[in-house]
Amino acid sequence: MSFFNKKIGIDLGTVNTLVFVPGRGIVLNEPTVVAISLDTNEVLAVGLEAQTMIGRTPENIIAKKPMRDGVIADYKITEAMLRYFIQKSLGKLQIVKPDVLVTIPSGSSSTERRAVIDATINAGAKAAYIVKEPVLAAIGANIPINSASGNLIMSIGGGTTEVAVISLGGIVTSHSRRVGGNKLDQAIADYFKRRHNLAIGERTSERVKIEIGSALPVKEELYIGVKGRDILTGLPRNITIGTNEVVEAISERLKEIIQAVKLVLSQTPPELSSDIMDKGIILAGGTSLLRNFDELLVKATGVPAYVAEDSLFCVAKGAGLILENLELYKQSILAKR
Repeated sequence: MSFFNKKIGIDLGTVNTLVFVPGRGIVLNEPTVVAISLDTNEVLAVGLEAQTMIGRTPENIIAKKPMRDGVIADYKITEAMLRYFIQKSLGKLQIVKPDVLVTIPSGSSSTERRAVIDATINAGAKAAYIVKEPVLAAIGANIPINSASGNLIMSIGGGTTEVAVISLGGIVTSHSRRVGGNKLDQAIADYFKRRHNLAIGERTSERVKIEIGSALPVKEELYIGVKGRDILTGLPRNITIGTNEVVEAISERLKEIIQAVKLVLSQTPPELSSDIMDKGIILAGGTSLLRNFDELLVKATGVPAYVAEDSLFCVAKGAGLILENLELYKQSILAKR
């Protein structure tokens, strides 16, 4: 790859953004957060540095997540964030503008797709390509998407659940639901409020989910101490919570995620259905790492389910593979400018 032909792939997630550079792999993995000064409207920090400010900023600074449910919620901030990620991954002395490939949810509207392309170009890209997330997740999970056989990929990130049946390089049937890890975190926070009169922050509820959460009840529970603010007295309070309470807290949200798979399975042509029964459902994305989630899927659908290797990085790796083989994946690429 010549110095003058820079390409980067960006997995623009609701919670984390990953950047892939061909030949170097994943060069950046940072939270999708931007801190802004309300007085001057300028960007003060992006990524890791901005995340540490969430819930701790004075009145004149706001830490914002510019992506909501997998799509751009704040255009200007997303553009500033993309500029930061492009510069950080290629170095400040970037002479030549790079070709940038960005992920989008399969259910994105044409307006949402346009917004991603425009923001990427304005952030300093020479050309912007967008690819639907399930296609990238499948490529990153080493699924041969160009073969004439059906593969079902399920990618569950922070903002969206993407389910797609892929055959001959394209999506045969798909469903995108705007529920993911963030909604599970919210469900845990709501549960604490309802059941324990305790207000907890989003980072605390995420920690509870990761450290002791499960999709199904377990015999041997894990426990964690949780600090929060007592809603009745307004004072700090500490409680201990077990795995099965978390199962109860997130069960309704998990049903929505399962619904997305059932919908896609019901719309899949019979020939491809038999392929899927043979190969199973491939799981990618951070939320697929929730304990016993694969078992819950098997119970709900009767189809085997497997978590892909490096499931957190499948989408970013898929972006890298497409960039390295643009000709091969031409039909998977949606737009360029």
